[in-house]
Amino acid sequence: MSIVYAVSKSDKHTFSKKPADAIFLIKGEGVEGDAHRGVTVKHRSRVEVDPTQPNLRQVHLIHNELINELQAKGFDVKPATMGENITTLGIDILALPRDTILQIGPEARLKVTGLRNPCNQLDHYQKGLTAAVLDRDEQGRLVRKAGIMAIVLQSGIVRKGDTIEVHLPLEPHHPLERV
Repeated sequence: MSIVYAVSKSDKHTFSKKPADAIFLIKGEGVEGDAHRGVTVKHRSRVEVDPTQPNLRQVHLIHNELINELQAKGFDVKPATMGENITTLGIDILALPRDTILQIGPEARLKVTGLRNPCNQLDHYQKGLTAAVLDRDEQGRLVRKAGIMAIVLQSGIVRKGDTIEVHLPLEPHHPLERV
């Protein structure tokens, strides 16, 4: 079973977020009380390029399996450390195709838009963390492991322990790319 392992938010543009008991997702905007909430892009690097572009990064999800992997390599990370809003457990989020719908709990629905592109803020937090969330597949292609991004399709409260149902889009499936 796939579940929400933890939730977090921050009203400031900080690297890590603050763990919460629950977060409220707002349709078309993101997490209530989070600095990245908005119809247009809020990530500072994206705002510099074009502040009018749509916000495809309203909600950031990381799989707890990555956190466990990083801890085993000696990194001091836990849920919320790397800036995610939702930490998942039991779901291979990196393998999901673009436009997958995630039903979280009884109300909230997200649409997966793409991969988080790891940035140098990871190394500012802990030296070597950026390299630890990047890998290469058998063909030598870059694999970004720092989570996925989504937009909110349906508002709702998300809490630790909520179930996550995966609804794949119609084929052909498109692999996730950085957004």
